[in-house]
Amino acid sequence: MNEYLKAAFDEAKAGLKEGGIPIGAVIVYDGKIIGRGHNRRVQNNSAILHAEMDALENAGRLSASVYKNCTLYTTLSPCAMCSGAIILYQIPHVVIGENKTFTGEEKLLQSRGVKLEVLQDKECILLMQEFIQNNPRLWNEDIGV
Repeated sequence: MNEYLKAAFDEAKAGLKEGGIPIGAVIVYDGKIIGRGHNRRVQNNSAILHAEMDALENAGRLSASVYKNCTLYTTLSPCAMCSGAIILYQIPHVVIGENKTFTGEEKLLQSRGVKLEVLQDKECILLMQEFIQNNPRLWNEDIGV
């Protein structure tokens, strides 16, 4: 696991420890993490605070030229909402920890020119498999089922 995916994974574990859904993300610009976050839907009673959205929020208001030169690392394949934000801010590269437990809008991202790398990281897979098995109702709520 590279250092940036590890940072996203640490965010996912922090979310789980807080009683939330264990998905984490970081945004990297020029070799530095400029935004980090984890799914906070449960913790903040939010409809939209997925990990990627939290990382964008925590990166703050930046010029489009910054986002156009970033890589987003996420422990799980981005959903439609998060993919829309990636497209909106023209983030060109997304590294996905795994997409076995959930495959988001990867085809949409690719159709818009986003380079995707899916790592199928064993730790990311195991974390989500255990969470989904133990919390199916909460998981289904998070993905809109």
